[in-house]
Amino acid sequence: MAKQKRLKKDTFLWEGLTKDGKKIKGSTTSNNADVVKAELRRQGILPKKVKKKAKPLFGSSGKPIIAADIAVFSRQMATMMKAGVPLVQSFDIVGQGHSNPNMSELIFAIKGEVEAGGTFAQALKSHPLYFDDLFCNLVEAGEQSGALETLLEKVATYKEKTEALKKKIKGALTYPLSVLAVAFIVTAILLLYVVPIFADMFKDFGADLPAFTAFVVTLSDAFIAQWYFIIGTIVASVVGITNAYKRSRKFREWLDRAMLKMPVIGDLTMKSSVARFSRTLATMFAAGVPLVEAMDSVAGASGNSVYQKAILQVKDDISSGSQLQSSLSQFPDLFPNMVIQMVAIGEESGALDEMLSKVADYFEEQVDAAVDNLTALLEPAIMVFLAIVVGGLVVAMYLPIFKMGSVV
Repeated sequence: MAKQKRLKKDTFLWEGLTKDGKKIKGSTTSNNADVVKAELRRQGILPKKVKKKAKPLFGSSGKPIIAADIAVFSRQMATMMKAGVPLVQSFDIVGQGHSNPNMSELIFAIKGEVEAGGTFAQALKSHPLYFDDLFCNLVEAGEQSGALETLLEKVATYKEKTEALKKKIKGALTYPLSVLAVAFIVTAILLLYVVPIFADMFKDFGADLPAFTAFVVTLSDAFIAQWYFIIGTIVASVVGITNAYKRSRKFREWLDRAMLKMPVIGDLTMKSSVARFSRTLATMFAAGVPLVEAMDSVAGASGNSVYQKAILQVKDDISSGSQLQSSLSQFPDLFPNMVIQMVAIGEESGALDEMLSKVADYFEEQVDAAVDNLTALLEPAIMVFLAIVVGGLVVAMYLPIFKMGSVV
């Protein structure tokens, strides 16, 4: 309960004088104004004014904390520690300089737990919503080995690369989905408002409508009568599939397996999962985490339930004494031969982390190329689709006009 209170500290705006009489102002997060004043005096600043920042009338201030914020926090802490700045002071610098108040509160909550006698890793573990087992394990390994700055740098690099990979894939999928959504909205507007106007005009023509025009008018009438049902079905389907993917393991495995078999998408999914597997395992192995213990975090970071299941099976095989390369060779459809060969070289030479890093670099480049190719393929296909749908509706409305001469 105490930890929850620390996370909800108030933000205070302060003004003060430095030792040479220069005016300075800023903001900080703390339990009360007295603590802020004491902290300012400790830093050599004479506090003149300290007041609690007014909270917004509606809702909470600041944006929600996202994975990119954690990646930036990792890099900033790595930079501070590498520069020789003490851990607690690093929290102050990073927390006060963050643009997101919610992230600042989180950082100061971690600082408070460290000042209370806990380790950095223990403080991170008390916030599992933002810091996964991989992050916490690497920081803990750094604290135990006395190389926290080195491990923080590895964490920062890992987070940056994984977030860049996710962003690339999301960008490739967002573009076609956005265009399809726009196409649906435009089509709906035409069917609801434009086609009925033409349909009223066509009633006075005194001739049968072309088959294509009659079909569009019938489609418009059906859409007007059942638009709420159609849109409700689409929304319910999206929500249902999303919830089923989150809650049903069998459905998630079926969908993930189906994605791996899809043309183009399957290749992209395979390469991104292999890249995540390699990057995560390389980072943890380089930090000194035993191979078997690392596999749980690696499985969770793979991003695909089929790969997760396979990696956990590999973990069981390694626990029984098998080598990593022989265990991976059981899944030729998931791990290309190049990955298995590089792992074999790494195990024989004692440089497994280095080989896995090379594999990760290679497949991340492959993902970039695959995304670019996918975008290049989708752009003309989407343009053709829009031309057929929107252009088809326009042509259907003008076909009867072209036949007006025969009626006259």
